Amino acid sequence: MNGAAVRLTPLTARLLLRLVAADGEAVTARRLYEDVWQPAVELPHQDLRNRNEVQKRILELRRAFDRAGPGHGARIVRTGRLPTARGAESTYRLDLADDELDSAAFTRLVGDALRAAPASAVRLLTDALRLWRGRPLTEVRDEEFARAPVRRLTQLRETALRELIAGHTALGRYDLALPVAEQTARERPDDPEAAAALARLNARLRERHGDELLRHTLRGLRVDVVVVRGDLFDQEDANLVVGFSDTFDTSTDDIVISRESVQGQLVDRLFAGRHRLLDDHLRRGLREVTPLATESVRAKPRGRRTRYPIGTAVPVPVGNRRVFALAYSRLGNDLRARSAPADLRLSLERLWPSVAQHGLFRPVAIPLIGAGLSRIVELDHTQLLSLIVETFTESLRQDPAVCPELRIVVRDEELGRTDLSAAEAFLRDADERSPVLPPTGTL
Repeated sequence: MNGAAVRLTPLTARLLLRLVAADGEAVTARRLYEDVWQPAVELPHQDLRNRNEVQKRILELRRAFDRAGPGHGARIVRTGRLPTARGAESTYRLDLADDELDSAAFTRLVGDALRAAPASAVRLLTDALRLWRGRPLTEVRDEEFARAPVRRLTQLRETALRELIAGHTALGRYDLALPVAEQTARERPDDPEAAAALARLNARLRERHGDELLRHTLRGLRVDVVVVRGDLFDQEDANLVVGFSDTFDTSTDDIVISRESVQGQLVDRLFAGRHRLLDDHLRRGLREVTPLATESVRAKPRGRRTRYPIGTAVPVPVGNRRVFALAYSRLGNDLRARSAPADLRLSLERLWPSVAQHGLFRPVAIPLIGAGLSRIVELDHTQLLSLIVETFTESLRQDPAVCPELRIVVRDEELGRTDLSAAEAFLRDADERSPVLPPTGTL
């Protein structure tokens, strides 16, 4: 009582469970004795002694309830009289409010949930199922008097689980509905409806994820690292990162820039083939960047001749998002792009502050940069993926608001050579080793 456990003698505990099973109905002293004591034979002139035994246990029960406060026992364990052919008989019943009996609270919460809208129903059902601590009336569940209430509560719990799955599904929270469906299927392995509900949820989750191959939410931040299969330019809700050379060439003549490259696709798909329009945006973005050198016409007869530092990132506006043109390779005068692991790391380290400043806190999508014509042969696809993830997570230590989601887009032909488990292991280890949190003093 009042949060403290009260120990009852075994017979008194059985008597209490018998009254709980009656669900508020009055039970005669004779019936209580038969159900709780279960006498093997009925002796003559035993009624008075039996009633005395029941009354002793009722008194013990009331004293236990009185520990919650004087008078609680008499209020909760009610005495009545019932006329019978043998004369008036004493009856006893429990008079408990919903918040005083878990089974009553459970029943009320589930009933309220069945009449509520999905969001409220989910809350009510979650509260109800927290009250479930194993099989109801466990000590007497096989007794005749307990079978009906046990069956009712068990069926009500099945209804609660089914409705909780439906509520989460209606709200689009398939990830929360799934563990409930899995639990239901485990508990009822022969129920085709439970198996079908689980199968539908798994299908919806697969459909929702679509081409998503990996998702990890960084500890301490609402920032996701995601790997998806597909095309960079299909990521219409995200800012894009496109690799460039240090001269920021845009002419897709298959001599300076290949039409098949990501740069070439950028010109064709987002600028309708008008590379001069992209040039104008790049020139404006490069005004505040100090060039490293300018090649002569003799040394570099084709393409742009002004060279910018490796790691220069130019945010190019495209509608309401940005394309970050990132210089991570050097275009030789022989028109071959060359880069090295150190160049790529430096470029990525300089990219993320630019994304934080100009990216409007939108998701950012980046290809497996370095896997194409820049010829970074020292790193395989898995190492390139890991380098992107590593530099991004490190940048969050300086600025945790770089973007809400880093989305790495891997093409089908790259997927077979990319071990996603390595990136996942790195993210898990990073969380365990030192959670990604804002620097001291920023909160």
